[in-house]
Amino acid sequence: MDTVSYVLAMEEISKVDASASVCMSVNNSLVCWGLEQFGSEAQKEKYLKPLAAHGIGAFCLSEPEAGSDATSQRTTAEDKGDYYLLNGTKNWITNGNSANTYLVIAQTDAAKRHKGINALIVERGMPGFVVGKKEDKMGIRGSDTHSLMFSDVKVPKANRIGDEGFGFTFAMTTLNGGRIGIAAQALGIAAGAYELAVKYAKERKAFNKHLAEHQAIQFKLADMATKIDAARLLVWQAASLKDQKKDFVKAAAMAKLFASQIAQEVTTEAVQIHGGYGYVKEFHVERLMRDAKITQIYEGTTEIQKMVISRELLR
Repeated sequence: MDTVSYVLAMEEISKVDASASVCMSVNNSLVCWGLEQFGSEAQKEKYLKPLAAHGIGAFCLSEPEAGSDATSQRTTAEDKGDYYLLNGTKNWITNGNSANTYLVIAQTDAAKRHKGINALIVERGMPGFVVGKKEDKMGIRGSDTHSLMFSDVKVPKANRIGDEGFGFTFAMTTLNGGRIGIAAQALGIAAGAYELAVKYAKERKAFNKHLAEHQAIQFKLADMATKIDAARLLVWQAASLKDQKKDFVKAAAMAKLFASQIAQEVTTEAVQIHGGYGYVKEFHVERLMRDAKITQIYEGTTEIQKMVISRELLR
């Protein structure tokens, strides 16, 4: 299906469970799409088909000392002729323990910096590959996030995606599309919180009338709805441009920047409308508020999105 269909599904799932939607986003936007666009026919047959049917994939870029600065890769893939010897650590990896296929970004030639980076397909169970502890996160707690350790892992040359040194371009190109998925996730989190706030405002009474009859609450809901519609149009625009094979980099960054901001704002207001009930785990808005924050961090922080937008504007 197309990208517009994808973001519609992402929004609806994210209204209820952002942990489920991030698994869906990483597997589709980062892993499957990257293999479909840049993988060899043999790689598609061996890895993409099972991933599309029943598998789970992980995208492994971030490291303890390489988050937003993706050029500073410490994980190395030493060229040994017909295979690479992979060593290093990746962290903040979504689907870290549930995946069976991992796309790992690693440095082969440090002197070439970003032009010396490769993208390798690593299978779960390869000798020397260890999954670390599960992170105890603020939000999206149903999604497993782990560190991954590689110690002399032999990765066949056939598992390299693209030409030698293509890894950094592969990662950045894939992330550009992935931002649309996370923007849709942020939108869904906001929309889910808004819907719950409207429902609660119509049921809860204060000062002998429903909360929805108080102008203070009405104005909150008006602001929330307007921001959500604006974010939705940005997300749809980015998805549509991608489907038309037009340049969508700026649009995707704008969608993620704005949608993640309004996710924070709308979930905070939804908790406020629920009052004390919004602060307890029995009510879903509490979870949505915790889930919202990560959308401003992963697959490119708010600050990185502004860098991308300004760079595109000033070309």
